[in-house]
Amino acid sequence: MNVEYILIDDTNPEHRELAIYRTGTINLVRLQDSTYTTYASIDMDGHDYAAFFHYGLPEQLNTLPFISESGHGLDSWDEAFLHHSSIKAMKTIIGEQLQSINVNRHDTVLLGWQNEPVGVAYFRDIDPARFAFFLEKLQAIAGRALEEVLDLEFML
Repeated sequence: MNVEYILIDDTNPEHRELAIYRTGTINLVRLQDSTYTTYASIDMDGHDYAAFFHYGLPEQLNTLPFISESGHGLDSWDEAFLHHSSIKAMKTIIGEQLQSINVNRHDTVLLGWQNEPVGVAYFRDIDPARFAFFLEKLQAIAGRALEEVLDLEFML
């Protein structure tokens, strides 16, 4: 079987239209609000989304009591909420992940594949320094959530 290999390029609009190209948002919300207000948010672009899963953060963070419609916590097909009482523990997990990232070791990861109508394997380069910067932004927004007694909403 012939397989075409595609390295995802964020600057290519055709790549951004692929179903395998996923992004997300992390919002500061207050779960007890009667109105749905977003106080701040950070975007998770295609690179950081892939790195988030590559480094295993969903599995690490799922040790926390996320609230989600599916009941699966923080997964890639659901929105999930983290109550402010668990944000300090989340910051610890992210801090440990930040310390473990080797910013000099780039990885190329397989995002997925298809067999029909032709065989295609989709890859992405992971820049660890770029992802570490995203985690620092996540730490900052989590710090704000702690200060202002806000909750986090992960829309992945």
